[in-house]
Amino acid sequence: QVQLVESGGGLVRPGGSLKLSCTASGSIRSIGVMNWYRQAPGKERDLVALIHSSGGTDYADSVKGRFTVSRDNAKNTMYLQMTSLKPEDTAVYYCNAEISPAGDYRQYYYWGQGTQVTVSS
Repeated sequence: QVQLVESGGGLVRPGGSLKLSCTASGSIRSIGVMNWYRQAPGKERDLVALIHSSGGTDYADSVKGRFTVSRDNAKNTMYLQMTSLKPEDTAVYYCNAEISPAGDYRQYYYWGQGTQVTVSS
């Protein structure tokens, strides 16, 4: 059974940094695009950053220049390095990935359980 698990969230002061990780586990044939989303209280879940298996990336305008997404394909892991954090970055951060399970050539989107990031003085 395929699972995504995030880690690395926490409380940080404005201007600080955090690094999130998302690891896919289980019987996996391949992983395509991996995404970071976030959801603040009372708001919709929004795409923050994505990274293709080739390494190509894209970012929401609100985080460009401050966040960097990367992945280690050998470890089935994606990272989100967040710098110059602002109170408005406070949200639950979720990873999402397009995965083909072992023995299945179809692709499915899986979600992690989320990790809380709070930016506050």
